[in-house]
Amino acid sequence: MAQERIADVFRFAAEGGVLEGETPVASFGRLADWLADDVGAVRWRLAGRVDAEGGLRLDLNVTGRLVLLCQRCLEGMAWPLALDAALQPVRAGQVSPGDDPENDEFDVIEVDGDVDVLSLVEDEIILALPIAPRHEDCGVSRRAETSGEACGESPFGVLVGLRGGGR
Repeated sequence: MAQERIADVFRFAAEGGVLEGETPVASFGRLADWLADDVGAVRWRLAGRVDAEGGLRLDLNVTGRLVLLCQRCLEGMAWPLALDAALQPVRAGQVSPGDDPENDEFDVIEVDGDVDVLSLVEDEIILALPIAPRHEDCGVSRRAETSGEACGESPFGVLVGLRGGGR
């Protein structure tokens, strides 16, 4: 099993440290709300480096396949996960010297103590998820087909009968 915590992320980055592993999707508890199924695993690689300006960076690469919950039909849909994130660690309370909201080359992460690598991986996966995942060609859900909605019957049709014939 891969090391899951980094005691000194600044030293890790400065020394060009590398951690990698494969983690079951089921072990990411916060991710469960977006998933239709927690099968499979994701591969991840975290590499530290010093950039051309002398800043510390963490390069995170995560790949895998997630089964997300389609927001249109409420069924599972395969979603290929392929993310690359460049992160700049800063000490808690410290402002990044190059902290420019227009700069999207890297994201700043505030570090106070050791870094939980799997939590960082899960954070980046959640940030990469589509806002409202849905199949590209999503038809009527199976629930609608069995309830009669697919045949044009309105779910409010029964209310007309209760009202006394649609006055």
